[in-house]
Amino acid sequence: MRRFLTVLLLAVAVLAGYLLLWPVPVQPVAWAAPAAPGYVGPHEANTRLAGLESIALGSHTGPEHIVLRNGWLYTAVESGAIVRLRPDGSEREVLVQTGGRPLGFDFDANGAMVIADPMAGLHGGLFRATGSGSGAKLELLTHSVNDKGANSPIRYADGVVVAKSGKVYFTDASQRFGAKVSGGTFNASVLDIVEHQATGRLLEYDPASQITRVVLADLSFPNGLALSDSEQHVFVAETGKYRIWKVAVTAADVSARQPVTSASVLLDNLPGYPDNLMRGQGGKIWVGLVKPRGAFIDNTAGKPWLRSLSMRLPKALWPVPPAYGHVFAFDESGKVLADLQDPSGAYPDTTAVTETDDRLYIQSLHAKTLGWMDKKKAGL
Repeated sequence: MRRFLTVLLLAVAVLAGYLLLWPVPVQPVAWAAPAAPGYVGPHEANTRLAGLESIALGSHTGPEHIVLRNGWLYTAVESGAIVRLRPDGSEREVLVQTGGRPLGFDFDANGAMVIADPMAGLHGGLFRATGSGSGAKLELLTHSVNDKGANSPIRYADGVVVAKSGKVYFTDASQRFGAKVSGGTFNASVLDIVEHQATGRLLEYDPASQITRVVLADLSFPNGLALSDSEQHVFVAETGKYRIWKVAVTAADVSARQPVTSASVLLDNLPGYPDNLMRGQGGKIWVGLVKPRGAFIDNTAGKPWLRSLSMRLPKALWPVPPAYGHVFAFDESGKVLADLQDPSGAYPDTTAVTETDDRLYIQSLHAKTLGWMDKKKAGL
């Protein structure tokens, strides 16, 4: 018995030493998490997103971003491809293969595709794609901020939107965790949000001058973007702090730690993590809450040591909230116009909505199909 107790105590000591001292990639900081509001008010729990129809994507998964253009649906998938297909799923083909993991993308005035991919090429960054299939050409536009003598690498290119002026607004979600060296896009996002150093940025790339500048800094994993109708403002989903910003395109190197009139929070303390933003019809801007709020992250906001300890657990035990389908639409004043949920999370990791005349196409980080719903069924 004494020998057994000695071995047991030694095992406990080794485990305690591992949990307390083993090196981890994060350096968490304390932050003030607002009390989770729960599913109340305009986000009252419902099942309006349940029972989605699906369109097969073949071997492709994770239709992270979806754009409708000239009668085609374009979607970025985990294989590194951007796939084109008809709205009914027919005529599916790979249009571009980045070799990385394309996230946000948009089209410029010439019909070229502008893609944020944190894993393509040597560094990831912002790319332009022309042509299609075997004739596609992928050109790196920028992988660093080079304004006023700066040379700051872009580690996690994420959301992107192209203005009529030709300027490109995109997010560098984290200066700490590049997706290419941190086990992929999802792993890097978890590490950044657990650490919470808020190193993300909203950037502007000007193709005329080839200058990349900082518009808004010190964001906690800034993600999807949408331009205002006038294109004088850009809306930014700040995933790590459960909020959405409205930022003047004229803002210059503003800090999210000291908001000013040119950059202010439009929607705060959301019940989940906001991801992509997409302009819809009738003045709507759609956002997906990729995950619900997790009690562990909120409750340990002031206990960075406990978040460090969690990173020493097996990956399956990382503090990632369960699946919960949730998308909603708001207008430019911040009023919530529609809210659709599926508490079962049957269609996982809902990142946003692409709205057409008769359908809602649901974007997803990891789903094996492209989900859609008739707008009448959605009550729209």
